[in-house]
Amino acid sequence: MNARDEISFPSYANAFDQGLTLEALRGRVPAVFASGADERLSDMETVQLRGYSLPEVVLLNSHDGTSRYELRLGIFRLVCSNGLIVSRGAFPAYCVAHRGKVVDEVVASALKVSEQFERLAAQVERMEARRLTRDEQVHFAERAIALRFPDPTRSGMHPSQLLTVRRPEDLGDDLYTITNRVQEHLCRGGANRRAADGRLTRMRRITSIKREIELNSQLWDLATEVIAA
Repeated sequence: MNARDEISFPSYANAFDQGLTLEALRGRVPAVFASGADERLSDMETVQLRGYSLPEVVLLNSHDGTSRYELRLGIFRLVCSNGLIVSRGAFPAYCVAHRGKVVDEVVASALKVSEQFERLAAQVERMEARRLTRDEQVHFAERAIALRFPDPTRSGMHPSQLLTVRRPEDLGDDLYTITNRVQEHLCRGGANRRAADGRLTRMRRITSIKREIELNSQLWDLATEVIAA
């Protein structure tokens, strides 16, 4: 017996441990194999967002199955492979426990999330219609920095750095464009900043999925506040 034989690992049930055949998938999720929209649906069911953006269903799960599946609404921006996670306060999220008919419940929850696509598109349109002055943009970026660095003495950067345009598609003064621009800088990092000891360094990329989701949600709520003001 070697050392490895003496080590025991906890096991966790996983609804997706067993593979599914193509026929089984056709029975469970026929939409995967569809070549187009159902003929009973009108063209109005197609949801399109401006700025190379697509609505998406975000599936969250722990690596060991100890927490529930969580399905949330999100926006994927093709031009930068970047994704916004919509706040749970603005749109509902659905949780599925690791028991029972998990696959069926996950699929059903995903469909419920997708039913919110049109309402999400309307929210994005309102963001696009809200133009921000330069002062409003800086104020928005200032509040966004505070979400990542609650202690203002530790940010070591000016809010305007989050407004830097990385690509032509990021040009614009509407709230949706500004939110995407600020979100990418905050989550992906890269901006120069002064560390607490005075050294010039770069803002690190957020690697924690939990923290990134939290920050995304806070930014969405911040943008919602601007619309409501």
